[in-house]
Amino acid sequence: MSDTDGDNKTGGTIRTRGGGGGAGRVRPGIGQGRSKTVVVETKRKRVIKPKAPGAAAKAAGGAKAGSAAAAEKPAAQAATPAHQAPQQAGGAGRAARAAQGPKGRGAMLQSLSPEEYERRKRALEAAKRDEGARRAREEAEAKAREEERLRLLAEKEERERREKEEQIRREREEAAKAEAAAEEARRKQAEERAKAEAQTRARPAEEAAAPRPDDRGPARGPAGKRGKDGADRPGPRGRDEERRRSGKLTISRVMSDDEGGRQRSVAAMRRRAEREKRKMRGSETREKVVRDVQVPDAITVQELANRMAERAADVVKTLFKSGMMVTINDTLDADTAQLVVEEFGHRVVRVSEADVENVIETAEDRPEDLKPRAPVVTIMGHVDHGKTSLLDAIRNTNVVSGEAGGITQHIGAYQVTTEGGAKITFLDTPGHAAFTSMRARGAQVTDIVVLVVAADDSVMPQTIEAIHHAKAAGVPMIVAINKCDKPDADPEKVRLELLQHEVVVEKLSGDVQDVEVSAKTGKGLDELLEAIALQAEILDLKANPDRPAEGAVIEAKLDVGRGPVATVLVQRGTLRRGDVFVVGEQWGRVRALMNDRGERVNEAGPSVPVEVLGLQGTPEAGDVLNVVEDEAKAREISDYRQRKAREMQAARGARATLDQLLAQAKADQDVAELPIVVKADVQGSVEAIVQAMEKIGNDEVRVRVLHAGVGAITESDVTLAEASKAPIIGFNVRANAPAREAANQKGVEIRYYSVIYDLVDDVKAAASGLLSPEIKETFLGNAQIKEVFKVSGVGKVAGCVVTEGVARRAAGVRLLRDNVVIHEGRLKTLKRFKDEVAEVRAGQECGMAFENYEDIRPGDVIEIFTSEKVERTL
Repeated sequence: MSDTDGDNKTGGTIRTRGGGGGAGRVRPGIGQGRSKTVVVETKRKRVIKPKAPGAAAKAAGGAKAGSAAAAEKPAAQAATPAHQAPQQAGGAGRAARAAQGPKGRGAMLQSLSPEEYERRKRALEAAKRDEGARRAREEAEAKAREEERLRLLAEKEERERREKEEQIRREREEAAKAEAAAEEARRKQAEERAKAEAQTRARPAEEAAAPRPDDRGPARGPAGKRGKDGADRPGPRGRDEERRRSGKLTISRVMSDDEGGRQRSVAAMRRRAEREKRKMRGSETREKVVRDVQVPDAITVQELANRMAERAADVVKTLFKSGMMVTINDTLDADTAQLVVEEFGHRVVRVSEADVENVIETAEDRPEDLKPRAPVVTIMGHVDHGKTSLLDAIRNTNVVSGEAGGITQHIGAYQVTTEGGAKITFLDTPGHAAFTSMRARGAQVTDIVVLVVAADDSVMPQTIEAIHHAKAAGVPMIVAINKCDKPDADPEKVRLELLQHEVVVEKLSGDVQDVEVSAKTGKGLDELLEAIALQAEILDLKANPDRPAEGAVIEAKLDVGRGPVATVLVQRGTLRRGDVFVVGEQWGRVRALMNDRGERVNEAGPSVPVEVLGLQGTPEAGDVLNVVEDEAKAREISDYRQRKAREMQAARGARATLDQLLAQAKADQDVAELPIVVKADVQGSVEAIVQAMEKIGNDEVRVRVLHAGVGAITESDVTLAEASKAPIIGFNVRANAPAREAANQKGVEIRYYSVIYDLVDDVKAAASGLLSPEIKETFLGNAQIKEVFKVSGVGKVAGCVVTEGVARRAAGVRLLRDNVVIHEGRLKTLKRFKDEVAEVRAGQECGMAFENYEDIRPGDVIEIFTSEKVERTL
């Protein structure tokens, strides 16, 4: 780069040498007060732009193409202005350098072998194909996301449209009602106005017709005139005088009956008409309306007055006369309400409060309405016998990997379609000992029980329990002998052990089907499905899908994003979106239905398990779901059930007498308690944990569950735990941020568990710590007192002979007099002659002195022993 001169901002001159930087000279201007030249250093930043692969080739090709195009152009078009020539020359140079490549890259490419060139070419083509496939995949995913967004948007618009139509319909109905009421009011006002105007028009006519006593002709004023007919007409002054005199109110006019002197207003006429109507109604003898009044088990005074159409004050007055001091909000029993109704002359219709549940349709279905349905099959058996693995093999899924510890701790409901097109609903129950209630609940809603027994483990305690549940529910059983692929499998041993529990399989001439299966290899799965289909065909399972739905809650939980969610197995009818239902003490409207694959469905027929969203609260597992007509009835049934539950709980608490409460309080003083707060993910887990906690303990210690609920650990749980000095147990749930903060501040321990037997073991160990340790005593020896000496500074010292065992200084001692324990304590000194010793053997003499005790006599026996504390466990 050549030397360049430039003007500085300060007025000086800068001279720079070199292309990329270097030394320069600055000569300040005259106004800056300097005349010397200052040497400065200037630098330029070199920017190297990376070139894409193949850029050199493209540049070279572009240069060649450009030169060829330039050669083909006419001479007139090829002419280039002078100021553009350097730019074109520079572009040609850059293209040539790009074609050569940096640092001899072109030479390197020319030295490649044909095989290497082909390999690189194939790699480049493969990269292009991968890029095209990736772009196609991204476009497909984007298209799927867009379709899902459009579908959700369409659903939202459809929902908003229905809500808007419903709102418009309600507004129209309300407007019609208001218009009818307003029309009725206008009609009444028009009638009253017409009546008042008729009376007003009639009164001046009567007054004009009646002659006045002092009428002497029309008054003529000073400006009076005579008309054409000869009659005298009053002038303007006369008319004013007449108007004033006619409107003048005197005492005689007020006291007289003549009302024509002053015209009344329309409002006064209305008031007069209303008074006359009231007088007429009072003079008439109104006939008493006798009503049929429904009297439930309990009713408030206000509600009773409303049902009788009487004033509440009159009802309260009647009760006051009977000696009952009540208000309108007090509750009356059925007998008192019946007396009040009879007092007012109405007819009593006694009804029960439980009649609110009569709206639930429980009628039996007609045989012609019944249609075939899928069988409900419950998988039961001992823990780790392969129940979930067998179901996974049938469904081609892997549910067992999602369970903590590899054991099932929730009831799972799934529907499977076999190769023949038949549908089967499976319920997977836990096999752990703590989940007894879950297994019993699964047996109650099922049609067929598949008893899974491991061929290498045979019949176990929970296997026997499952047999009892199946027999109690009265459902047929199919025995699946699992793990037949193991070398130590013995199916015959399983069949023989089942005989001890009155389960006789077909191979032993019984009526219970048995199938040898392997969840790992898939052996026998088709035979198992055939056995289930045969048993379902024998049962001839049918249900009516065209009626309000009825089902059983298999599991319930509180989801953070979706609220209370219940897994429901529909037994009769069809459950649809928008249905209003009652389940246990809760009610709700079906907001969404999800099948076992997580897909949204619009309806669920008989034997179909679905997750129901839209509940007002979390129901209990095992509650019955019934569809009702509207929200008012659902809310009424829910309120009645909640009230009955509170009354039953209060009755259980108030049933004990005072003596029983005192005895209970005394017993509680002797029993150590471990209070805990339990929060779990689903209702079934809460139930299992509470039952397991009740089994922990003995006469000295017990576990007390202060609160058990579903959902995340909240700040109120921490407050309760702090007040009770109790730890919080979280099973498959976590504490939210405010709860964690409160627990750290208040020192409340939160323990998280995902496997139930870890939880039970830890709580059992904590409860064992409350047990008082057991004192284990070891006998060492006896010594007999021969003489008692009094030593100054020490007190009484017993001269003894060790008759048995050994006497030790650190051991405990008892003083026996006539084989009665007089004192128990420790030795203050143990001497042999004049020396303090640690122990004295049998047959030797010694001197002993007791700590804080000197009542010793010759002939007493000293028993020497050691004691140690032994920790106890439950």
